[in-house]
Amino acid sequence: MHSENDELQYGAEVLMVEAQALERTARALNSAFSDAIGLMHDCTGRVITTGVGKSGIAARKLAATLTSTGCPALFLHPSEAMHGDLGIVQPGDVVIAMSHSGESTELNDLLPYLTQRAPIIALVGNLHSTLAQRAQVVIDASVEREACPLRLAPTASVVVAMALGDALAMTLQKVRARTAEDYAANHPGGRLGRRLILRVSDVIESQDFTKAAVTPGASFTDVVFALTAGHFGAVAVLQPDGSLAGIIAEADLRKALVEGMTNGFTLHACDFMNVSPAVTLQPDELAYAGLQKMTERERPVSVAPVVDAAGSFKGFIRVHDLVRAGL
Repeated sequence: MHSENDELQYGAEVLMVEAQALERTARALNSAFSDAIGLMHDCTGRVITTGVGKSGIAARKLAATLTSTGCPALFLHPSEAMHGDLGIVQPGDVVIAMSHSGESTELNDLLPYLTQRAPIIALVGNLHSTLAQRAQVVIDASVEREACPLRLAPTASVVVAMALGDALAMTLQKVRARTAEDYAANHPGGRLGRRLILRVSDVIESQDFTKAAVTPGASFTDVVFALTAGHFGAVAVLQPDGSLAGIIAEADLRKALVEGMTNGFTLHACDFMNVSPAVTLQPDELAYAGLQKMTERERPVSVAPVVDAAGSFKGFIRVHDLVRAGL
């Protein structure tokens, strides 16, 4: 009967076996890796990944990683390829074939047809295998042993294959000088994508700010009505040319009444507007940067005016709007 300590010890041993396999693979990297990057970098088509079983799973993952980082890639199942799917491999493509043994029947049956269409990069555990002999570039994905207690189930070998795939994808991304914005462009549905793509103008474009604007000569009562009708928590005070003269937030209105202005209803907007708002944003500014400016300060603000380079008022943006946008 195994104790809890025995289970923990063996679990740690599995992790160590796989970690040691990765260290060994990292030390064994050679010019073949650079050759593979060269083929992928010069590829004018797509990267086609293929493999069977657990290697096929690693190949699917590599195709997904490459695509998400700006290198179009597709997974091709060897069996389906022999029944018509081989047509996805076109001139200009590069194939990455993954196999621990290098002797998978399904993959090896496909190799003669693949070599006629595209160069093959092999991530293979047996450097003397059929796959290794037919590939233009061979990357050593061998392991000294699997982590399986029977030394049978693919474990360390799959970890190495997936890690080598990541190494290829990330190195290619670096060589191609991909930016965070490039990455985000392929991830518009995620928070990262929204933070790197969404602009202030995207957040405010559908809102009507006409009710939240007054002239410098507007009466105190007009300002109150505009605050109520606009629902933005602030009013823009605009010059005749549409430029922003100042803003009046609810706090400014209260301050005008509290600080000795006993007859507040005789005031005009220009008498108590804030001519230097704490935060002013531009339409083409990243919305996430705007959120940071509004909230990461000693006294956070809940609403900020949006003004273009010419000084024209474009609208208000609220923290609520930015949070609702998924930032």
